[in-house]
Amino acid sequence: MSHVLAVSNQKGGVGKTTTVVNLAAVIAAHGKTVLVLDLDPQANATSGLGVEPKSGVSLYNALVDLENLNDVIVGTSVENVNIIPSEVDLAGAEVEIARMDDHLHGLQKVLDPIIDQNVFDYIIIDCPPSLGILMSNALAAADSVLIPMQCEYYAMEGLSVITGLVERIRTSGANPKLRIEGVLMTMYSHTRLADDVIEQVRSYYGDAVYDTIIPRSVRAGEAPSFGLPVVAYAPSSTVAEGYFAFGKEFLDRAKAWELAADKIDLPASPRSSDLA
Repeated sequence: MSHVLAVSNQKGGVGKTTTVVNLAAVIAAHGKTVLVLDLDPQANATSGLGVEPKSGVSLYNALVDLENLNDVIVGTSVENVNIIPSEVDLAGAEVEIARMDDHLHGLQKVLDPIIDQNVFDYIIIDCPPSLGILMSNALAAADSVLIPMQCEYYAMEGLSVITGLVERIRTSGANPKLRIEGVLMTMYSHTRLADDVIEQVRSYYGDAVYDTIIPRSVRAGEAPSFGLPVVAYAPSSTVAEGYFAFGKEFLDRAKAWELAADKIDLPASPRSSDLA
């Protein structure tokens, strides 16, 4: 069965979309098939994988009218990676979905036929940087959540918020199977503050935090303008090496999840004061 992974953080600028496109590329390089689902109306994952956003080619019609998603799946600049693109009109879906019955499960309903086809090993959702209907739909449809977190103090408060939302989605019955895949530290620079943030996050979340740390790099900012993940644009750069290492760690951990009887889970979400 396809594994549905939501990559989510309501705080913008944490490397979320960069993580989506590069993780997808590395997973594909390991022989897996990947479908990226761009749920962010800014469409950065779409352009970052070499696809030009087009009106009418997105999740919008499927979410609002329950149309077939197969019609909007397109190829990308990366072999074995396909995408359901986004467009600016997708922002309007928030209002439309909110009026629907069972509004939290709209995405799940249209994704189920794709999952049943068992064509893709991974479906990776690039969530919008907000706590709205689209993110809630992604969490209700996902098997697990990957949380990229910038190595800065204010990002710790955002981590508390997103883990709290995951817990509410799970305990409310909207998606009881939802779990935290892990926390990925991103945009690292060699400063005492960054090291302190990593230390605090590891002390609280333990094994849920990946060993790999993604460094800050101008290459990561350049790659999208060429329609490529940085692992393809500048494969020898430090940030690409970081994503190659993270992709392997992600797949190794995913295999361990499948084999383990007891799943790793996060503790209750901390208060901001706990992370001070």
